[in-house]
Amino acid sequence: MNRVALGTVLALGLSTSVASAEEPDAPSHIHELAFDLRADLPITLIGASAWITSEILKGYLAPASCRWCDRADDGTDTLNGLDAAFRGLLGSKSAQKAANMASNVTGFGLGPALAFGLDAVAVAVEHGSAEDWAVDALVIAESTMVAADLNQLVKFAVGRERPFVHVLGADDKDDTEQPSDNNLSFFSGHTTLGFSLAVSSGMVASLRGYRMAPVIWASGVSAAAITGWLRIAADKHYFTDVLTGMLVGSGIGVLVPYLHRPSAAAAEVSGVYASAARAGGTFGFKGSF
Repeated sequence: MNRVALGTVLALGLSTSVASAEEPDAPSHIHELAFDLRADLPITLIGASAWITSEILKGYLAPASCRWCDRADDGTDTLNGLDAAFRGLLGSKSAQKAANMASNVTGFGLGPALAFGLDAVAVAVEHGSAEDWAVDALVIAESTMVAADLNQLVKFAVGRERPFVHVLGADDKDDTEQPSDNNLSFFSGHTTLGFSLAVSSGMVASLRGYRMAPVIWASGVSAAAITGWLRIAADKHYFTDVLTGMLVGSGIGVLVPYLHRPSAAAAEVSGVYASAARAGGTFGFKGSF
């Protein structure tokens, strides 16, 4: 009996050691997101269609003259001191042109690539599935479309004159490359897009519990901030246009993923990290956001 007992103890110890050794390689738990294709997919597709349509019809929808002109009726410049100060940092015309091109690359290329690409890598690191990534991508895209449509609506309604148009003479304003775009300065679409992508992908990663969440946050927000600065350097937007785009894009980037958190679980949020915490079969909430 002593030999049998000893053998049993050794066998249990060996099995425990093997299990412990394999544990680090086991797939990490990915917290679920609540979504409904019947609602989320139409919102995203309709939002994308609305934005594309508004771009195609910009010549008809955009105000032909500025409603917010930063100029008094007698022609006196009324541009606020903060925006004027940032315009004072502008470089040469060639530098402004280069900044405009670079902002298109970072805004429409780098930003989306980081948001969707790094999320795919994060899913792979966690041994997730293609379905996990598809859900993430849908929530990120939905956030971006909501932000883009809101931005477009405000642009058309407000009609703020762009800074490079503001300094032109009255006879030269119609000779720009895209006259229909002259009065769509407020607020920055590139910046709104960049921050909605960055923050929504960061929120999704945090709510999911991805270990790469800090990387997604840092890279996305950095790219979005660079894009915003380039829009100022290109003389396409004022500082307040970019600041508003950052706030709106970030706000929607937080709100939409947060609304997709599992209804049965509260989120444990601390800084830029969020995870579902289970204790005794119930879920709790703690931390700050």
